[in-house]
Amino acid sequence: MIAKGHDIPNVTLVGVVSGDVGRGLPEFHAAERTFQLLTQVAGRAGRGNLPGIVLIQTINPDHYAIRMAAAQDYQTFYEKELQFRRMMHYPPFSAMANILVRSEQQEQAMRLSTELGHFLTPAPEKIKILGPAEAAVPRLKNEYRYQFLIKAASRTALNELLRRAQTFARESKWSATALVIDVDPLTLL
Repeated sequence: MIAKGHDIPNVTLVGVVSGDVGRGLPEFHAAERTFQLLTQVAGRAGRGNLPGIVLIQTINPDHYAIRMAAAQDYQTFYEKELQFRRMMHYPPFSAMANILVRSEQQEQAMRLSTELGHFLTPAPEKIKILGPAEAAVPRLKNEYRYQFLIKAASRTALNELLRRAQTFARESKWSATALVIDVDPLTLL
């Protein structure tokens, strides 16, 4: 706090409120987005003749995305993020897809996702199927949504599994909008 009567230095001050709110999103590259946005905002401070100060409000100041963004340390962030993705089998260390099952009736959405889950079980070798589970946004525009997150060691194996899911839905006479497949999803919302 600066006491009354004291000179405030001539600086460009940039503040970020809730700087880590994006990290809580259910997507594997949330830390990357947080780092990108914070470094971009920090780049706005100190332009021109005035030095800059960046203040970041965060509830987790020790997270590597926050710390490396504050330090403008791109290399260390890259190394930490790659280590995280390798450990969690996220791209680029796996192929990934999100399968969304939708219906205007919640019971039908649950039934369809359960049927698809049984069809996909057991998962083929080197494929991990997470779900079905309620989507992060379980109801959107009058549709109930359940999802599967698929991680595969190879893109060929992933594509084969997705073709099987599409064939299952078509042969089971699902509506054309009941099954949505997103390969290399940018978001899981």
